[in-house]
Amino acid sequence: MSKDAPLPASVAELQALVLKQQASIANMVREIAARDDEIERLKAQIDKLRRMYFGSKSEKLARQIDKLEAQLEDLTAGQGVAETRWHQDKTSQAPPGRARTREPLPPHLPRDEIELTPDPACPRCAAPMQRLGEDVSEQLARVAAAFKVIRTIRHKLCCPDCGQIEQPAMPSLPIEHSIAHPSLLADIAVSKFADHQPLYRQSEIAARDGVTLDRASMGRWMGQIAELCMPLVEALQRYTLRPGKLHVDDTPVAVLAPGSGKTSTGRFWVYVRDDCRSGSTDPAAVWFDFSSDRKGIHPQSRLTGFRGILQADAYSGFDKLYAGGQIHEAACWDHARRYVYDVHVHTPTPDTQKLLNMIGELYSIEAEIRGKPPDERLRARQEKSKPLLSTFEATIRAKLATLSKKSALTGAINYSLNHWAALVFYCEDGRAEISNVLAENALRCVALGRKNYLFLGSDSGGERAAAMYSLIATCKLNGVNPRAYLEYVLTHIADHKITRIDELLPWNVVGKLTPPAPSTSLTG
Repeated sequence: MSKDAPLPASVAELQALVLKQQASIANMVREIAARDDEIERLKAQIDKLRRMYFGSKSEKLARQIDKLEAQLEDLTAGQGVAETRWHQDKTSQAPPGRARTREPLPPHLPRDEIELTPDPACPRCAAPMQRLGEDVSEQLARVAAAFKVIRTIRHKLCCPDCGQIEQPAMPSLPIEHSIAHPSLLADIAVSKFADHQPLYRQSEIAARDGVTLDRASMGRWMGQIAELCMPLVEALQRYTLRPGKLHVDDTPVAVLAPGSGKTSTGRFWVYVRDDCRSGSTDPAAVWFDFSSDRKGIHPQSRLTGFRGILQADAYSGFDKLYAGGQIHEAACWDHARRYVYDVHVHTPTPDTQKLLNMIGELYSIEAEIRGKPPDERLRARQEKSKPLLSTFEATIRAKLATLSKKSALTGAINYSLNHWAALVFYCEDGRAEISNVLAENALRCVALGRKNYLFLGSDSGGERAAAMYSLIATCKLNGVNPRAYLEYVLTHIADHKITRIDELLPWNVVGKLTPPAPSTSLTG
């Protein structure tokens, strides 16, 4: 029930509502308690395996540890999501679960103090206020790759005439009652999703500075900020999937199956809106989606409202999208070239070299018109690329007639001929591109991350990763520092009106971000 919804009019309805909420709270308490038990069990098991691993070179044992770390990270992130939802509905109470012991922040870290003092005049009677005391809270921050503690001191004033007490409110934090400052949360997220550092490695790095960052706490924080940023990610999705031209691609990722310790194969799908190569000044955007398989229903459902050009590979799951004529298929010449190139590497011939040279000429034409408006690009393609494509088609058809059906070059040629209409579509619309490299480039962050964290803990973990990849990749496309951006968003999003969430998209806040400190050049 929403906090703004009217209460029931009758006692019976009110009693029923209370009973329903009590049952919901009891169920939530049980779930969180069970999660707490599982987190403690996993931490103990990981610690035991790490002790066993000391001095050993067992890849099997290392892989088992990585799996457990992924499970632990996913459980703690799920716990963070539950706590965020609890706070959104029950802001006056602590979330259910065990009370967590908090270690004091290291005394050796420098302290930045923010002092907040009420107006010295009593708001009730205008008499001068007197100091009554103060409340102090501390959050762990990470600024310019160095830990420090930010102390927020909220002074209290008391009116001697009427007894009125005034104290400034605590500045809003993305995670209430947490030691984590927005700068630290941003640093952890960027280190994981842009720099590909798993949380347990970040914990080890922090320990070198004498700071304890519990990996379970970090996992919980990542779940909380992903949940908090979800409306922003949805706004990014709406912007990215608008009609026009869209680049789409996907890549596999291993996902741990619940309870079995085995892995299944999920997919990250990337949707890229970037028209700068056709002279557009609109902001570029990337939106990632996660699915548990590669069925065509996933892109089909996401693109139900899309109209325009879909730049993609030849995956059959896209075929239904093209059937209605509202979405035009633009294929990727990178794929066509790759088939010929693979043949040329193993059995180079004058024919394969000739085909590669012709494709190279097509790319040279594109380099000359990059950044030009669509009409200029279209004119150049009609004059230069289209005749070359006609020659290329005639060449491969003539060559195909001389080849065995089992020839490797036959397969390469058939790929191009089977998708010929989509491969030459870019010569019919100046907005289209010769290749789908923009989507492939956007997926590199997943490929690099996969080498480091190996697994996702669950499908929900994949959805959270997709959300963070979306924000960070969009920052990179727009030349925005993702760490500075996330710090700004996490500082403001809790108090930002959801109806104006678009104001927090990267290109709308870039002017408000603190520029990085200038680097010092040392010469000898």
